[in-house]
Amino acid sequence: MSRPWGWCLAAVALGGALVATNPDEQDFEEFAGERLVRLVDEELCDQGGLPMVARLLIQNCSELVQGQERVLGSLALQGSTRTNAGVFSLYSTQLGGQSLLPGLRIPRYRILTLGVAGQLVMLQASADEG
Repeated sequence: MSRPWGWCLAAVALGGALVATNPDEQDFEEFAGERLVRLVDEELCDQGGLPMVARLLIQNCSELVQGQERVLGSLALQGSTRTNAGVFSLYSTQLGGQSLLPGLRIPRYRILTLGVAGQLVMLQASADEG
C-alpha cells in the first residue's frame, strides 16, 4: 500500500516545486529586457537598420541600446498578457509597429514565452513590418 502513496507524495512535491519556481512578472521583465537588447542591437546597430542620417548622429548605437535594458523589459511586460497555470506561465507579447521617424518604422513583434521551473523559454517569435 505504501507504493501508491509514495507516487502521490512525489507528484504533490513536484507540483509544489513547480508552483514555487514559476517565474513571475519581474523575472519575465528581466528576461525580456535582455533578449530585446540583443535583438535591437543586432537589427539597428549591427545590420544597419538605422537611416544614414541617424547613423551619422549616433556614434555609439550599441551602448545606447544596452542602457535601455530596463526600459525595454518594462515595455515588454506592458505589452504582455500572462496566463498563469500555477505550475507554469505563458506570456503572450506584442510589441512595435510604431513609426519613429519618417521612413523608420519599428517592426511588430509577436512572442510566446513559457515560464516553468525557474526558466523562461521563447516558444514562438515572429516579426512583420507593422
